[in-house]
Amino acid sequence: MNPAALQVAGWKKRKASCRLSAIPDCRARFLCRYLIRKHPGNIPAGAVFPASSAGKTAAMSAGERLKKKMKAQVEEIVVSTSEIYDLIIVGGGPGGFSAGIYAMRAALKTVLIEKGAPGGQMAMSGEVENYPGIERIGGPDLSMQFHQHALSYGLEMVVSEVKEVEPGLAYHSVHLDDGSVLKAYAVILGTGGSSHKLNIPGEAEYYGQGVSYCAVCDGFFFRNKTVVVIGGGDSAAEESLYLAKLARRVYMVHRRDALRASKILQQRIKAECKIEMIWDSVPVAIKANEQGVSSIELKNVKTGRHQDLPTDGVFIFVGFSPNNQLVPSGIQMNANGYVVTDDKCETSIPGIYVIGDLRQKYARQIVIAASDGCTAALAAAHYVENKKATESDSCQLM
Repeated sequence: MNPAALQVAGWKKRKASCRLSAIPDCRARFLCRYLIRKHPGNIPAGAVFPASSAGKTAAMSAGERLKKKMKAQVEEIVVSTSEIYDLIIVGGGPGGFSAGIYAMRAALKTVLIEKGAPGGQMAMSGEVENYPGIERIGGPDLSMQFHQHALSYGLEMVVSEVKEVEPGLAYHSVHLDDGSVLKAYAVILGTGGSSHKLNIPGEAEYYGQGVSYCAVCDGFFFRNKTVVVIGGGDSAAEESLYLAKLARRVYMVHRRDALRASKILQQRIKAECKIEMIWDSVPVAIKANEQGVSSIELKNVKTGRHQDLPTDGVFIFVGFSPNNQLVPSGIQMNANGYVVTDDKCETSIPGIYVIGDLRQKYARQIVIAASDGCTAALAAAHYVENKKATESDSCQLM
């Protein structure tokens, strides 16, 4: 049998535990590097490093070597296609783990499916300082705490990619990339969203070291420093105004000679003395030194002239898209592709819930995603209870 997930417990030797060549998922590699740097002595027990379809063979062989060297436990998770779960959670971000914890506390037979490293976008955050009760913690560390908390309740987890969510009357079906099909009375989708990338040199390399896609998350680290904001829409304008409250100087770089943001935001940008516009320019490369980001290379699209602009940070706001590829047809979405739900996070299809950055909402923060997960799981528990009661009544009538 091919294991659906490799869970290594009690890692002792960091060199053996982090074989980056066997970890094809970028979030998993980021998490591994972070844990080596942050915890040079020991890596937290229960760390999960997934095997994607492209690198499953390499990851499995690495797991066998770890088993021999450190007597780690390799667990095979085999899910029968005829088995019906109470709840399937798609996505292992803060919302997904929160939903898993509350589902297990409600005694729901639950499985969580995640294709990458635990934590989702949270695992890619350098430092988190706005999660209640924790003054400061690394994003990967917080991800591992969410993961460990869910494991403590016995939540079943499968590392796999979901290919399709198929709604049904009796139950909903979730199709995995290995051809297997899981069935459940309720499904929670927490697939999140993705910030649009510039795809320029230095962007990926210095993410978390001066490159950011969230001013609310990371702006505090740039208090009294110089930052550059890339973009010209509402998000870029709003985030620039937020950063102006913290930073010494904010350069707003836009490829055109006028902003696309709403008129009222444009007026506020013009009135803010800390914000300086750089028109008709696009970023070419982000540069750094041992302390992190040090400058950004810009190109004027009209003159072709290049310039190096010194900066301590680069905030990129050129668009954000929800990962809505798995949302079944028939579920209501707004014009931007975010799923419209009620206050229970339930969609227009009964028994299918959407949480986190995939859901239409005012703000996108870790604490809000976790709140969504709690709400959806409690609502799903009530839905499943009623569903089973209805089925039981139908059987008695027959």
